[in-house]
Amino acid sequence: MPFVKVYIHFVWSTRNHLAFLNSADLRLKVWNHIRENAMTKGIFVDFINGYSDHCHCLISLGVDQTIQKIMQLIKGESSFWINKNSLTKEKFEWQDEYFAVSVSESVIDKVREYIRFQEKHHQKKTFQDEYDEFITKYGFERHKDFG
Repeated sequence: MPFVKVYIHFVWSTRNHLAFLNSADLRLKVWNHIRENAMTKGIFVDFINGYSDHCHCLISLGVDQTIQKIMQLIKGESSFWINKNSLTKEKFEWQDEYFAVSVSESVIDKVREYIRFQEKHHQKKTFQDEYDEFITKYGFERHKDFG
């Protein structure tokens, strides 16, 4: 049996960065659902949180999991669930694009803290500011559908 521990920090946004997840209660409901649903699919969500227009998720990849498949399962099912339960006034959608960066074991607690304090973090900084920092920090090219 292989032993694998590969952490990925995922960040994805609502369609057009709309503040669909506009209350702490709604966000908690969505994050809990994502965690519970992921567990049924064998996806280990180590930490999840976000703000009104995006989600941060720290996931430990399984031996046969791919980044693309995890995002497809999490984003697709959660948007279906949000709409099925009429949790938003308008039709809910996640943006197609997402960030995914590897996380070293040595900074895992720092990433958890960053994700934990998203609400406080975004009182001072917009998602666009955060996006721009990610682009620069990780050397990504700006993509027309995300930023």
